[in-house]
Amino acid sequence: VQLQASGGGLVQAGGSLRLSCSASGSILRFALMGWYRQAPGKQRELVASITRGGTANYADSVKGRFTISRDAAENTVYLQMNSLKPEDTAVYYCKAGGGLFPEYWGQGTEVTVSS
Repeated sequence: VQLQASGGGLVQAGGSLRLSCSASGSILRFALMGWYRQAPGKQRELVASITRGGTANYADSVKGRFTISRDAAENTVYLQMNSLKPEDTAVYYCKAGGGLFPEYWGQGTEVTVSS
């Protein structure tokens, strides 16, 4: 399984970015897919996840600003990030699977939010 994350970049506070995670093969084979982020000097944390059934879950820090979605036909999961803050600056990773099942990680895409 290969996951290709893209869409990161430099944006001013209050701006928006959309991250994409393209999978090699159907994303519906995974019970769960998610976006994580890791800021410098901090642990990797869950940002948002989406189940096979379409249920989304968000970290409190991004609720109301970020939206996770997917396009099964395109084998892609998205993270729409609005009202970005400097504290959102991190490398963002997508993950497929996990729990009792194998997990797979993308290579990460860097997001920098300037104040």
